[in-house]
Amino acid sequence: MIRHIVMFRLKDTDEKTALENAAEAKKRFNNVIENVETLKKGELVINSEKAPQDNFTISLICDFDDIDGLNAYQVHPAHVEFAKFLGTVKTDRACIDYEY
Repeated sequence: MIRHIVMFRLKDTDEKTALENAAEAKKRFNNVIENVETLKKGELVINSEKAPQDNFTISLICDFDDIDGLNAYQVHPAHVEFAKFLGTVKTDRACIDYEY
């Protein structure tokens, strides 16, 4: 199994606060969960408002059978669309992929 963990720091935009953008990202990630067959388990979590605000805003925690499944996820149209949205609201990204 491969676990893919990605953290994003989100920004305020003209339309929404960083936390509102986080809620929108969570909503949009549901489409990824529903449509990417190689994604065995996916979750988007939002940093607590009570936690330090210099923490990352959201994290994706995704499980795949193997690296081929992760690679298929990366190019799947649902993920590509989701990533385009994140590109408009993120300031920083950190990622780790590991076998377990």
